[in-house]
Amino acid sequence: MRRSIPSTTALALFEAAARHQSFTQAAQEHSVTQSAVCRQIAGLEDFLQVKLFRRSKRGVLLTEAGANYARSVRARLDDVERDTLALMARGGAGGALELGVVPTFAAKWLLPRLDDFYRRYPGISVHLSSRTRPFLFADTALDAAICAGEAGWPGTDSCFLMDEPLVAVGSPALVKTRRTLKAADLVQLPLLQMSTRPYAWRQWFESLGLSVANDLAGARMELFSMTTEAAIHGQGLALIPRFLIEEELQQGRLVPLIEHPFISDRRYYFIYPEQKSDNSVLALFRGWLEEEASRYRSQSPGA
Repeated sequence: MRRSIPSTTALALFEAAARHQSFTQAAQEHSVTQSAVCRQIAGLEDFLQVKLFRRSKRGVLLTEAGANYARSVRARLDDVERDTLALMARGGAGGALELGVVPTFAAKWLLPRLDDFYRRYPGISVHLSSRTRPFLFADTALDAAICAGEAGWPGTDSCFLMDEPLVAVGSPALVKTRRTLKAADLVQLPLLQMSTRPYAWRQWFESLGLSVANDLAGARMELFSMTTEAAIHGQGLALIPRFLIEEELQQGRLVPLIEHPFISDRRYYFIYPEQKSDNSVLALFRGWLEEEASRYRSQSPGA
């Protein structure tokens, strides 16, 4: 279906006329005649079926609708200009990657390693956006994503990064008897729940051969960063990927409850649309990311 979009010439002349509040100055800026500006804006008003300017003895004034539209058009033309200049400057290779990523994974695992990528490829920027649930790439400006879940999204390629080993932890104050704590004792303590992993505690207890009536009860949070802080402050026990809380464990702000290796049903993948497979920036980032993930897996059994 054909898009309902006016010509870029009309939009550019309208934006200039709106900025200057003058058809004459818009014509001078774009090296066209004033009558050409008048024709383009009249055609734009016919297309929109909305009056954008009011003619007065002193010239032209934006209507309220025209002022609102001018702000939107200006922002989008600025975006197009920025993207065009970036593409021209790099000869089509691009110099940035728009990456969607689980926030806590980005903060705790990706960002501490990203300096190495920048040292290798100083001309590339990686822009991060928060994504905690599946989405359609077509609805975003993202080039790729790191997600915790299943690969095989329609129309995408992917590569495996790591499994997700979970460790049950609590604050030293809450888990006073941690040295002699048994799994069955945890039933007496409050559990912190992850909204993206509602059955994590149930799966963990079942892996120990236990059936717990209140395994779905407890404060529910969306991000591991929230769950970590809640656990540190003694608000409950948490199941958290070990690689997200290495610092907290080393500092003694969190303590493991029992020694029980447990791999969740989530795996981390790097996912991107099939049509971006030949994107040179994406290929460089994928190669670096796979190398980092492989190094991490070799140093952390079970990851």
